[in-house]
Amino acid sequence: MFSPKKTKFRKQFKGRIHGVVSRGASLSFGAYGLKALEPMRVTAAQIEAARRAITRHMKRVGKVWIRIFPDVPVSRRPAEVRMGSGKGAPEYWACRVYPGTVMFELDGVNETVAREALGLAAAKLPISTKFIERIL
Repeated sequence: MFSPKKTKFRKQFKGRIHGVVSRGASLSFGAYGLKALEPMRVTAAQIEAARRAITRHMKRVGKVWIRIFPDVPVSRRPAEVRMGSGKGAPEYWACRVYPGTVMFELDGVNETVAREALGLAAAKLPISTKFIERIL
């Protein structure tokens, strides 16, 4: 799974996901893409599950670009632990996804295969998405 090699700090504040994306809202590499429509945190496991669904459906033909990276450590306290005594240990890595972010891009396959593959990937993600294609 994805995680940063090193970070400046081990733990981070939760933060809020406000507004729409300013960069990364259009296709840069492939002909087809999957765009986020709502703000949410997407975990590294969800990104990996979506990537596996795409590559399996495409039968490893063509190319896949992952445009998001989980760089936010999410900490969690153990179950049934009393209040106080600090913040919990980092449990997993997540990515803040803003509305309009292109999360995955594909190329080298026809539109029907790309639409089905990205549909399978969208089922693995916790947010609503839409299929986009490059306008020639």
